[in-house]
Amino acid sequence: MNLILEVKVSDIVEALSNYNQDENFQSALALAEEREKTSTRDFVSLFGEAFEEVAPNGSLAAVFNTVELREKVMYDSSNEEVLDVLREESRSAIDNAFNIIRTRIDRFGVVQPNVQRLQKDGQVLIELPGVTEPERVRNLLKGSASLEFWETYNNEEVFNSLAQANEIITRIEQGQRPAEAASEVSEAAEEIAETAEAALEEDDLGLLDEIEGDTADVADEDTRSLFTLLQPSGRAEGPVVGIAAGRHMAQIDAWLERDQVRAVLPRDLRLKWTVKPIPAENLQYYGVPETRESYYELVAIRSTSHDGRPPLEGDAISNASDRVSQNGSFEIEMSMSSEGAKTWARLTKANVGKSIAIVLDGYVYSFPTVQNEIRGGQSSITGDFSPEEAKDLATILNSGKLPAPARIVEDTVVGPSLGQEAVDAGLRSFIWAFVVVLLYMIIYYGMKAGIVADIALISNMFFVMGVLAAFNAVLTLPGIAGIVLTIGMSVDANVLIYERIREELRAGKGLRLAISDGYKNAFSAIIDANVTTFLTGLILFLFGTGPIKGFATTLMIGIATSFFSAIFITRLIYEALLNSKVDITFGSKWTEKLFTNLRIGFLEKRKTFFIVSLVFIVVAIGSLATRGLKQGIDFTGGRTYVVRFEEPVNATDVFASMSEAFEGANTEVKTFGTANQIRIATNYLVDDTEDAADAMVEDALFEGIQPFLPEGTTKDTYLSDYQMSSQKVGPTVATDIRNKAGYALFFSLLVIFLYILIRFQTWQLGLGAIGAVIHDVLVVLGIFSLLYSIMPFAMEIDQAFIAAILTVIGYSINDTVVVFDRIREYRVLYPKRKTIEVFNLAINSTISRTINTSMTTLVVLLVIFIFGSEVIRGFVFALIVGVFVGTYSSIFIASPIAFNFMKKKEALSDAKSGK
Repeated sequence: MNLILEVKVSDIVEALSNYNQDENFQSALALAEEREKTSTRDFVSLFGEAFEEVAPNGSLAAVFNTVELREKVMYDSSNEEVLDVLREESRSAIDNAFNIIRTRIDRFGVVQPNVQRLQKDGQVLIELPGVTEPERVRNLLKGSASLEFWETYNNEEVFNSLAQANEIITRIEQGQRPAEAASEVSEAAEEIAETAEAALEEDDLGLLDEIEGDTADVADEDTRSLFTLLQPSGRAEGPVVGIAAGRHMAQIDAWLERDQVRAVLPRDLRLKWTVKPIPAENLQYYGVPETRESYYELVAIRSTSHDGRPPLEGDAISNASDRVSQNGSFEIEMSMSSEGAKTWARLTKANVGKSIAIVLDGYVYSFPTVQNEIRGGQSSITGDFSPEEAKDLATILNSGKLPAPARIVEDTVVGPSLGQEAVDAGLRSFIWAFVVVLLYMIIYYGMKAGIVADIALISNMFFVMGVLAAFNAVLTLPGIAGIVLTIGMSVDANVLIYERIREELRAGKGLRLAISDGYKNAFSAIIDANVTTFLTGLILFLFGTGPIKGFATTLMIGIATSFFSAIFITRLIYEALLNSKVDITFGSKWTEKLFTNLRIGFLEKRKTFFIVSLVFIVVAIGSLATRGLKQGIDFTGGRTYVVRFEEPVNATDVFASMSEAFEGANTEVKTFGTANQIRIATNYLVDDTEDAADAMVEDALFEGIQPFLPEGTTKDTYLSDYQMSSQKVGPTVATDIRNKAGYALFFSLLVIFLYILIRFQTWQLGLGAIGAVIHDVLVVLGIFSLLYSIMPFAMEIDQAFIAAILTVIGYSINDTVVVFDRIREYRVLYPKRKTIEVFNLAINSTISRTINTSMTTLVVLLVIFIFGSEVIRGFVFALIVGVFVGTYSSIFIASPIAFNFMKKKEALSDAKSGK
C-alpha cells in the first residue's frame, strides 16, 4: 500500500484562528487555496497577499489574537508579524503531524514501513508492504483524534423544538418560502409538541407513532419531513432524540443546518450521530422492524461554554490502552492528567443521573449515564468495539491529536496476487537480462575480457543491493526497473574502456601499455557520460514522488557503483592477470575487426537526416495538436482499478455497465494483459475531497462490476478476491505532478546544457546536445500520441512516463557526450584538419561503442518488455523507443547541429580576418 497523506496548511491556519467566521478572513482563505493549485509558493505568503487584496486596511491580529496565540499575537501586531507567527506555527504543526503519523504507523505493526516527508509542506509518503486491511490503515491515518467530552440534553428537553423544526422543514419541502415557513409554524406543530411531551412522560411508543402519522399528514404524499426520515426516540430520559438510516443522515444534517431550523432549536444544542449502527436486534426498542439497513442514533449534546468548546478534550488524556471488560467486551481505558482529573470530577459531579457523550472526530462513541462523581481521572470508552478497533483507537489517543484533518490525496493498493506476480515478473526479467548481458560480453570481447567485465557487472549488483539494504529502501516495481536498466548502462563503462584498449592495440602498443592508456583515455568520456546521466537521475529524485523516487534512487546508486566496478575492480584484475603473464585478447574472431577503419561521411549526409527528422517531428507535432496525449490519472486526478475475473470478459460490455454506474464521469475500460483482466480508469467524484466520496465510488464500482461476478458475490468478497489493485490521485496531487514534470524537464535540459558548456567550453556542443534531446522528446511524445489507441498496453502520460522521458534524456546525453568527448580530443590532436573531418573521424571511431552500449541496453529492455509485468510495459516501451531515437540523434542530429553553428562561427571569423 502506497499513500500520500496531506495535512493542509490552510486547515492549520483556520484552526489557529479558532475557526473565525470573519467574512474577509474566509474570503482570503478561499482565494489563497485557489491560487495554491497553480503556485509553488508557500500557503501563508499566498494567504497574506489575498488578505491584503480582500481587506486592504484589515488587521490579521484581530483574527489570530486567540487564547492559544495570545502570547505571540498582540492586538497591535502588524500583519507581517502575524504571518511570521503563522509560518512558525504551521511548520511546528506539520512537524507534529509527521511525528504523530509515524507513531501510528510504528504501532500498527507493519514490517519495514517507509514514512518520509515530501517537498510540499504537509505531505507525507507512506509505503506499507504486506498490508491486508487497507481500509483499517486509512481510518487509522485519517483520524485527527479530536476527543471531546460533552454534557447532554435529555430527549424530553428538546423534543418540542424538534417538532417545530419538523413543521418548518415540512413546509419548506412543500415549496413554501423558508421565511414564511418559519413565521407560520402552525398550531398543528404546537399540538404535536404537546402530544409528544405526554408520550415521552408515559414512554408510549404508540403515541409517538401517531405523532409521526400527524406530521406525515401535514405534508403531501411525496413530501419528506424530518420525522419521516428520523424515527423519534420513545424515551424521555437519555440523550438519543431519534434514529435514521445511514442513507438519510446527510439530508437530515442539511435540514438541521438551515437558519430557519436553527432559530427554533436551543442555541446550545448540538446534534451528533453515533459512530456505529444500532445492532439489528435492538431496533425493536425504537419501533423499527429488523432490517439489513444500518440505522444510527442522533444524540443531543449541550454546549455550555461561551466559546462553544467542550468542557474536556483529548489533551487531558495522559495514557490510553485497550482492554477486555468484565462482561467480555473490548473497551479503552484512559488515565487523565491532574488538571484533566479535576475537570472530569467537576463534570461528572454536575451530571449525576445524566449522560456524558464521548465524541471522537465528530462522532459519538458512547454516552454512559453518570452514577456518581468520578475522582482520580480514571475512565473508559465503551462502544461495541472489535479488538482491532479498540487497539487502533488507543493508538490514536496515545499518539496525539493531529493539528488538522489528514486527507489521503494519493492512494495505491496492490493486492497480494498482482503484487506477487509483479515481483515474479520483475525477478524473471532481472535474471534473463543479467544472463543475456553476461553472454553478450563474452561473445563480443572474448572469454577472458568478457569474464572480467562480467565480474565487474556481478560486483556492481552486489554493491547496488548492499547500498539499498543499508538505506533500508523498499524495493518497488520501478525500483526493480531501475536496477535492470542499470545492468544495461553499467556495461557502458566497460565498453568504453575496451574500445579504447582495442584502438591502442591496433596502434601497435604492447598489451600492458595499451591497457594503461585505454583506461586513461576512456576516463574523461566515462566521467562525462556518468555525470550527465546521474544529474538526470538527481533531478528525477528531487521532482518525483513515491515510486519515481525509487526508480531515480536505484538509477543513481547503479551509476555510482558501476563507475567504481568498471574503473577499479577490472583494473585490479587486469593488473593481476598481466603480472601472471596471462595473454588477454579483447575480441573474438567474429568481432575483432568489426567497425574498424570506418570512413563514413556522416556530416556530408546531415541534410538528409535533418529532413527525415523534420518530417517526423512535423507529424508528431500535428498529432499532438490534434489527437493529443492520453493523460493518466497522475496528471488528471481520478481512480484506477485492476479487476480479474474467473472467466474472460468483454471490455465493451464492462464499459457499458461502468458508464451507468459512474454516471456523467469520464470512464475508460481496457483489457489489461490477459482476457480475464481489465483496467478501469475514471474521474468519478474526483473533485469531492470528503471521506464519504471514496465509499460512494467503491459502491458504484461494485454495482457496475457485479453483473460479471458469480451470483451471490458480496462486496467484501469482490475486494479480497477480484480487485487486484486500486489507485487514487487527488486533483491537487495531479496538479503538483504536472508542475513537477514540467520543472524536471526544464531543469534537466538546463543542467545538461550548463554541464556541457563548462566541461567542453564550447556553446555549440551544448546547443547540439540540447537540440538532440528536444528531438528525442518530441519523437517519443509523437509516437505515444500516434499509437496510444492502437497498442494493446497502456500508453498514458503519467509519472512513470516522465521517468522514462528523463531516462531517455540521460541516455541520449550519455551517447552524445561520448562523441563530443572524442571531438574535443581530436580537435587538440589534429588542429590543422578541417572541422568536418574531425567530426566524421570522431563519430566513426566511437560507432563501435555506440552500437555496443545501445545493443546491451536494448537487449535488457526487450527482456523486461517480454518477461516483465503488464504494469510497466508502457514505461519500458518508451525507453525502447528512446534508446533507438537517442542512438540515432547522437550521431545524426547532435553533431551536425554543433557542426553547423561552428561552421558559421568560423565563417564569421574568416570574414573578419579578411580570408
